[in-house]
Amino acid sequence: MKIDRRRALALLGLGAAAPAARAKSLPTPRVVFAHGLASGDPLSDRVVIWTRVTPLTAEQTPKDGFLVSWDVALAGSAGTVAKGSQWATADRDYTVKVDVGGLKPGTEYAYRFQFESVGIGGGRTRTLPRAGVKDVVLAVASCSLYPNGYFHAYQAIADLERVDAVLHLGDYIYEYGGPGTYGMNSAVAGQRPHDPPHEIVTLADYRRRHAQYKSDKQLQAAHARAPWIVAWDDHETTNDSYATGAENHSPETEGDWNTRKAVALKAYYEWMPIREPAPGASMVEAASRSFHFGDLASLIMVETRLGARDRQLNFDRDMPEVAGKRDVEGFKAKLNDPKRRMMGARQETWIAKELSRSVAARHAWQVIGNQVVMARVMPATRAALSPAELAAMSPAGRRRFEQREPIAALGLPTALDMWDGYPTDRERFYGLVKQAAARPIVVTGDSHSFWANDLHDAGGRRVACEFGTTGITSPGAGELAPGLDWGEVIARVNKEVVFNDQTSKGFVLLTLTRDEARADMVAVSSVVEPTFTTRVVKTFRVRPDGQGLTGVAEA
Repeated sequence: MKIDRRRALALLGLGAAAPAARAKSLPTPRVVFAHGLASGDPLSDRVVIWTRVTPLTAEQTPKDGFLVSWDVALAGSAGTVAKGSQWATADRDYTVKVDVGGLKPGTEYAYRFQFESVGIGGGRTRTLPRAGVKDVVLAVASCSLYPNGYFHAYQAIADLERVDAVLHLGDYIYEYGGPGTYGMNSAVAGQRPHDPPHEIVTLADYRRRHAQYKSDKQLQAAHARAPWIVAWDDHETTNDSYATGAENHSPETEGDWNTRKAVALKAYYEWMPIREPAPGASMVEAASRSFHFGDLASLIMVETRLGARDRQLNFDRDMPEVAGKRDVEGFKAKLNDPKRRMMGARQETWIAKELSRSVAARHAWQVIGNQVVMARVMPATRAALSPAELAAMSPAGRRRFEQREPIAALGLPTALDMWDGYPTDRERFYGLVKQAAARPIVVTGDSHSFWANDLHDAGGRRVACEFGTTGITSPGAGELAPGLDWGEVIARVNKEVVFNDQTSKGFVLLTLTRDEARADMVAVSSVVEPTFTTRVVKTFRVRPDGQGLTGVAEA
């Protein structure tokens, strides 16, 4: 299917079709709806709806904001089932978020917003079913780097014949900005430079960056298509963040980390269709939440970044030379320290309860909304590559390989921001799975690559499977270090990796039935051309097997 990015998207507006004679009598608009509309966090009786009004002039902006009306109707029906109004105020950047209750389970709704003569409509959303569920279809996405390309994969999600919900697993925005920064070497970066044109640090910066991303019409179309269930990873704050800091944060020049984290999360909750924290809960705690698709599956969204994560290990800092040799044993002791955390004890207790609750309800699947790759992944050594493969490496690929090979030769993982950097915490999670006799499907973002993985505990027992989605636009190793099929190499040298694609851009379409879970890895043909096509790169499936699940197999 060929799709023109510049084709006429349906205008998400109300009141624009008024007769010309009448339009002359309408007041001059004071706002526009420039950032689309969205819904999210669906439950069986409620869903969050979202939009933002943009004041046209400061002179026409009242101090108390704009009273925006909203209504929800059954899809295909003119009858309103819920309506109300909410103030769009400066303290929330003129965003509007409503948690609409009193809805019917498993039902599709339309929703819209209006202020005076200006409105926006065309939103579609759906509540979760309670029982009798035959199948569930989820689009799984992550990693959209605005300067690096067009958001064609979002448009492809919007064009799906069916999608019950969109799971976004993080890196919805990126913090970088300015010439020479990440993504600015793209063929279309000149058309799509980050705004503001510098790294974002303040509340105003984060708001402005969210506004830029949501100005994209393809992203707006995907938000209007179905409810989203979202998680942040690191770039919603800054690269390789953890509870008390980040690799890409310098207190000397960028101020207090907790202040930066707080303003980043404030902007996130303002601009995303995520349910607001319950009274007494923090924004970080509220990110851990669950969704139940009738009697078929539970979705358990985990937070692995800002709540409890310890600082990532670093080979230069944590494996110094002792008597001319790297202190490998000392590094391994740090890596396997049971005190090292990616998730805190409180979240682990909650996960255990959610897994047990889902199993007790006889759900076929427990889907884990996870941010970074969970599988054990070791880099290749020179012995694993043929002479032809070594010769095929580009200069960038050779530099990448030579940086990682010495670590691989020591039997150590190189991606220390992933679960490989927190192996004891991974075993704790696997222990929760086994204790509940759960059947988990881990869905993962972050890596800009497609993955199909079998997950095993330290004793070699299969405990789960993992389907990783590639980026919407963010570059993988295939683009950064061309010349070799790095995905094929990774799959070849790692027992848990069944398939890896380091080049394609797109999303995973996950279809669940009681008999199987199927993952279609959907790729777009280009992120730098104005038109695109879609194709399924690979399809993988797993099936129930007693209290566990089968290995990942290509369909």
